[in-house]
Amino acid sequence: MKLYTNNELLSLFERHIAQMPTPEEPVRLYAPIKYGLEMGGKRIRPTLLMLAYNLYAEDIERALMPAMAVEIFHNFTLLHDDIMDNAAVRRGRPSVHAKWGENVAILSGDAMLILAYSYLQRTSSERLSQIFERFNKMAAEVCEGQQFDMDFETQQKVSVVDYMQMIELKTAALLAGSAVIGALLAGASDHDCRSLYDFALEVGLAFQLQDDLLDSYGDERLGKKIGGDILEGKKTILMIEAFSRASEEEREVLRTTHLRKDLSDAEKISQIKALYDKLGVPERVEQQIAQRFQKALSILDTLEVEKERTKELRRYAENLVGRKH
Repeated sequence: MKLYTNNELLSLFERHIAQMPTPEEPVRLYAPIKYGLEMGGKRIRPTLLMLAYNLYAEDIERALMPAMAVEIFHNFTLLHDDIMDNAAVRRGRPSVHAKWGENVAILSGDAMLILAYSYLQRTSSERLSQIFERFNKMAAEVCEGQQFDMDFETQQKVSVVDYMQMIELKTAALLAGSAVIGALLAGASDHDCRSLYDFALEVGLAFQLQDDLLDSYGDERLGKKIGGDILEGKKTILMIEAFSRASEEEREVLRTTHLRKDLSDAEKISQIKALYDKLGVPERVEQQIAQRFQKALSILDTLEVEKERTKELRRYAENLVGRKH
């Protein structure tokens, strides 16, 4: 049975999404959808869905419809997230609401959600009701995670437990749901569906923690703009870990530095990073990432398939968590 590589699946998916038909009219409804999907991204969710499917089956084209559904759904959430975050840029280009306005972005996002369900409905499977149930649970969890994230903006204190719950819902649940949908479609056992869910959840948590770390400690030479979360005063895992270890005087620095008018952006970033370093925050976060990553790989060993078949999932996790930009 053919085992596809990550790159082969990504290429297959990119060709498919590039050929996706959308109506021409009304232009301001459908053009933003094509624009958003053409902006690329890593396509990590559809790739994971197809990798999970390929563990048990090789007719990979059968997995393209639900893979399209999860990618379109993910991009729908980005359209609306950018409005809520007032983000003018997405993946190096103007965000949809910056380019067309908020009303267009809201309505085009709604249309994208409908489009995602239309692709899911075209999935050929006796387990389609289970696939829909998993998709709906995943979609609701993403919304719950986004609300928790917004709630954190007005909360004085956010615990590590609260933060991990939020990113599990907002980020990891979509990966975990994608993996389970691929496995369900291929006829995997309940045991393997649960194991793949747990694997993807751990990878998703490690991925988000790594993303938080890279925002402050990434390599600018690789195109990562450093310090955005610090300038926004965002409650990331780094900020929360720092608060838990800081003195009251240091907590005041963490709370107020991003608001100071007498400091440049570079000075604000430098001050907060110096405090992170003093408190051992990067090392603490790196340790958490490594633990999540190792747990994810150990879960793959419990699958009811030959270990050789999991090598691309292992490579997928390594690429996602081991990235430097």
